[in-house]
Amino acid sequence: MIRAVLDTNILVSAARSRRGASFAVLRALHEGRFTALASVPLLLEYEAVLKRPEHLQPGGRTLAMTDAFLDALCLHVEPVNLYYLWRPQTRDAADEMVLETALNGRADALVSLNTADFAKAAHRFRLPLLTPGEFYQQYVPLLARKD
Repeated sequence: MIRAVLDTNILVSAARSRRGASFAVLRALHEGRFTALASVPLLLEYEAVLKRPEHLQPGGRTLAMTDAFLDALCLHVEPVNLYYLWRPQTRDAADEMVLETALNGRADALVSLNTADFAKAAHRFRLPLLTPGEFYQQYVPLLARKD
């Protein structure tokens, strides 16, 4: 099974629109078509960012709804312990935990809408870096055929 780390911006994008590739990726995760990897720091970032008022308001979500979403997400996530840290590797310090989760979890891909900040490090570590659309097109159809 494909193992991928989802950058926080994927969850934010999916929360704002059910029409985009980010939402399709989360739906594929819910359907068990790939395994998402997450560390404790990454899950805490998911929570902190999704609970910001500017992210709650557009979808009309509440804090309780966000908690329920995160609880459900955790049912589809394989936990990753961060044994090794390689800081600094990215332009944005907040992206370090995303990269470290992918590297420690031996991810097959890192999925982000912000590929520019990860490009140099992903190349250095030979980690496939994909947008949600690229990930969905490259991996999800293959996984659907195996069902």
